[in-house]
Amino acid sequence: MLWLSITPRSVIAPAAILLESWRDLLGRVWHYLNDPHYIGNIPISVIAILEGALIFVLALLASRTLSALLQRRIAKRAYLDPGLRYTMGRLTQYLIIAVGMLLSLKAAFSLDLTSIAVLFTALSVGIGFGLQYLAADIASGFILLFERPVRVGDRITIGEDEGDVQSINLRTTVVATNDRISIIVPNSKLVSQRLINWSYGDPRARISIPVSVAYGSDIELVTNTLLKAAEDVDNLLRDPAPKVQFLKFGDWSLDFRLLVWTNRPRLHTQIRSDINYRIEKLFRHANIEIPFPQTELRLRGGSLHLDSGDRLVLDDKSDELDPH
Repeated sequence: MLWLSITPRSVIAPAAILLESWRDLLGRVWHYLNDPHYIGNIPISVIAILEGALIFVLALLASRTLSALLQRRIAKRAYLDPGLRYTMGRLTQYLIIAVGMLLSLKAAFSLDLTSIAVLFTALSVGIGFGLQYLAADIASGFILLFERPVRVGDRITIGEDEGDVQSINLRTTVVATNDRISIIVPNSKLVSQRLINWSYGDPRARISIPVSVAYGSDIELVTNTLLKAAEDVDNLLRDPAPKVQFLKFGDWSLDFRLLVWTNRPRLHTQIRSDINYRIEKLFRHANIEIPFPQTELRLRGGSLHLDSGDRLVLDDKSDELDPH
């Protein structure tokens, strides 16, 4: 038999050589990753970029966590407006993200705060000229968060669209309609254009319902019928009481309007519908006529008849009248 003798030195020597080779390889990899490369005067390395990315990711996670925590703490205080809770959460999130971005740029590119300020100044000038609409939307977003003419949960009407404000983001605001359709509105439109905020200020709102009746109708009967139509309607206030106004003598009708008050203005569409149903029913029972536009043609002599071309022709004149 052949006996092999294995000594500790014969095992340790190859292991030491292998370990030394791995150390040399790792040292070269670390040197490659940590060795700075210059772009102009800015040093850039892989490790620094990874550190900056890690700081920015941690800032994003911290902003979401602290924003949610702050909103939960504020929600426990019943006397604080829910819109204020949303505003504080958003501002906290933006602040943490901004600080995290500054720290990540400093770690990744070794930029001092002066250089970063100059960079942001240059970017702001570029945004002002090249992305003016985007800049206007972002500036309007901060105006909405600080001035708060529109808050989360408010019922607003802008143009032909009406809905509840779901969120106010940095550039856009999301409005949910009664059909559960989300409308994305640029923040600049909410700041610069006219809109109706049904939830702003006094919770009471006056609703105007225009009504027209035919000439010859009993004015007093019309007034009493309109007041009766406002009785026993849900979500209406008795103080101030409903009121009827005689607006004008129209071209083909007598124009009135019924004024009612409610403390639930976001339901104004349903309230109008309920009252209009009652007006139609009561007018039908009281024989009050609701007119429609009509045109009268009067002739001072002669008569009309239709010729073969379906045109109105005067019997005693050669002129032809086109009914269209």
